[in-house]
Amino acid sequence: MDRRWLTVLMNTLVIAAGFGTMHMLEKFKDVVIAHYGITEAAMGYQQTAYVVGLFVAFLLGGTGLFKGSFKRSVALIVSFAAIPQFLIPFVPNWWGVVALRFFQGFIVALIAVFSNQIGRLFLAERPFAKGIILSGIFWGGIYGINLARWSASTYSGWEAVKIAFLLSAVVMYLALAIWWLFVEDFEIPRERRSSGVNVWKMPFTWVFGLTFFPALWIIFTLGSFTLHNVRFSDSQLANLVTTLEVSMGIWSIVMGYLGFRLSLKNTTNRGLFRAIVSVMTLSYALTFLGLLILWRGISANDYIIALLGLAVTGIVQGTGPAFWTTAPAAYPKDVYPEASFALGLISNSANAIAPNVMFVLVHGVSTGIIIYISMALLGIALLAVSSRMRLPVEELGDAA
Repeated sequence: MDRRWLTVLMNTLVIAAGFGTMHMLEKFKDVVIAHYGITEAAMGYQQTAYVVGLFVAFLLGGTGLFKGSFKRSVALIVSFAAIPQFLIPFVPNWWGVVALRFFQGFIVALIAVFSNQIGRLFLAERPFAKGIILSGIFWGGIYGINLARWSASTYSGWEAVKIAFLLSAVVMYLALAIWWLFVEDFEIPRERRSSGVNVWKMPFTWVFGLTFFPALWIIFTLGSFTLHNVRFSDSQLANLVTTLEVSMGIWSIVMGYLGFRLSLKNTTNRGLFRAIVSVMTLSYALTFLGLLILWRGISANDYIIALLGLAVTGIVQGTGPAFWTTAPAAYPKDVYPEASFALGLISNSANAIAPNVMFVLVHGVSTGIIIYISMALLGIALLAVSSRMRLPVEELGDAA
């Protein structure tokens, strides 16, 4: 196998192991509430902390924390998820658990540092490679949920939590060790070698960064919104969750491959960017269709239609592989590592905003779906605007 594609598979393994932590604690909700003597509302703070951590990780990307040795950066990011995973079962205070969940959200920084690596290894193949890697988020979600289920069915009470968390922490470091053996190191620049270039002062950064904001809004809230508005059996609800995760994982790969095929037609910076915009626009358009199907399924409480709606709406993740290959296509070589974190910070502000806004504004199915549809249309509009802008690499040159 081509060493570059082996690297892609190793990256996917690390992503899956790291993101297995995302929803695992929620699967032990009743046990956790009883163990700490907290309310269900307090239980929700751990997921809020995790999501805020996702946002802060990109903010820290502007510092030297995730720069220097690429391998060291990946090991550090994985440790932000793995060490709390070891500690959580033994923390006596609930708010200590919430704090540790915040740090686990830093696992999302893997996406930005892997984007830098993929930018070095590939050209037209970047969206496909990135699509495979990003699918690991959803394979990880499925793995974490099933590990929690297995542990809960094999052990009882807090012992089940300990086993699931300790095993998953070990798996993270095993995945990192395997990855370490096959992946080559490189330096992520700590400082820009080009004077006077600031990606934050570029209008393109803000406009294009916001093109992924609507997708993340949908991705991080659609599952819980659907589950709270249908009246199905527990097994059917579990199938809905699994369908959405699998759909997003598959669509990530499929739309990444489409981005690769479109990129082959023109590998100039502008040509690569056009392929990115095309894939993202198509993903949002089909997301719109999927939301209409889901609206029908929820309104009629029809399980099959709701399942189909989620399967189609999962294509919203098809925006991800294209978006995360923008920095090396649109920015000069010396600044695209910084641009990856900047674009990630702007888009991932949805993680911190969307759950709270949906909780406050949504008091019915129609209101929620209309917000989701509006997000899909906003994404298309922002892509149309960005496609007419000059790319930073066009303004500054490749060696800015």
